[in-house]
Amino acid sequence: MTSFWNKLEKPFSVMAPMDDVVDNAFRQVMMKVGRPDAFFTEFTNIDGLVHGGNGIPLRKLEYTDDQHPIVAQLWGTDTKNMEKSAKIAAKMGFDGIDINMGCPVREVIKKGAGSGLIGNYELAEQLIKSAKNGAGKIPVSIKTRLGRNTNIADEWIPFLLKQNIAALTIHARTAKQMSKVPADWDEIGKIVEIKNSISPQTIIVGNGDVENYKTIADMNKRYGVDGVMVGRGVFKNPWVFVKNTSDQKHSKNDYLEIFNYHLDLYDKLYKGTKHYAALKKFFKMYIKDFRGANTLRMKLMETNSSDEAREIIKTTY
Repeated sequence: MTSFWNKLEKPFSVMAPMDDVVDNAFRQVMMKVGRPDAFFTEFTNIDGLVHGGNGIPLRKLEYTDDQHPIVAQLWGTDTKNMEKSAKIAAKMGFDGIDINMGCPVREVIKKGAGSGLIGNYELAEQLIKSAKNGAGKIPVSIKTRLGRNTNIADEWIPFLLKQNIAALTIHARTAKQMSKVPADWDEIGKIVEIKNSISPQTIIVGNGDVENYKTIADMNKRYGVDGVMVGRGVFKNPWVFVKNTSDQKHSKNDYLEIFNYHLDLYDKLYKGTKHYAALKKFFKMYIKDFRGANTLRMKLMETNSSDEAREIIKTTY
């Protein structure tokens, strides 16, 4: 079945489903700075989505029409809730459903979800079938890692490729490695070769240690991936998805413009419902690479509201 994945011009870029990072506000920031070819939502718990969860899971799936193509990423182990959640996401107009089988967070793994699904072949297969049943005509994909504690890609990846999924994203580390060691892109190259023999139609997306668009193009040429997903790299380079300008230097005003834009979006979308402290993780992304940035960032970290942050920027510059 042809899906939006097949229509993306290669090599394409994808925003990773970082929890409490890639919310609707941040995706709108990236739309202004330079969007990826496809967005993922934050990873969203299927139990909370089905049973309410104080509205937080549904909030994670909010998006604007200009963010298409956008994929709803779901996590959990209950097959019935996976089907129901996929159905909810499909009704919301998402272009695809992705099942998280790669999150390395200990609390998630303890529940048997995320990377806890790696090697659990029976449950993984059931969850994929459930997602497909709920998704209807939209494609189902998987994001995973090379293994949980050790690399079992030689067994795990062929199993996933035989599930007739639309796309497979591989983070080139084990869950145990977190992001503490360099991503092993040679392993992704091997996975592409496996894919070509088992399931040539499956789209392969590589993930790990990418910080500019030139690297996205290089990984396509070197390893044969169809696309590249970027996560933490966006914190080092907000313009990572901008083609042909990855090495361009950006001014203080460039950084402060997107910083203020993010503050405005926070006020518009989340003020009163999402704690201001959640914004502070972005300060290192915007307040850097110009004179006085470190001192300014320390002052901003002491603020308790977006208004306080704006006042500091105003009085400093």
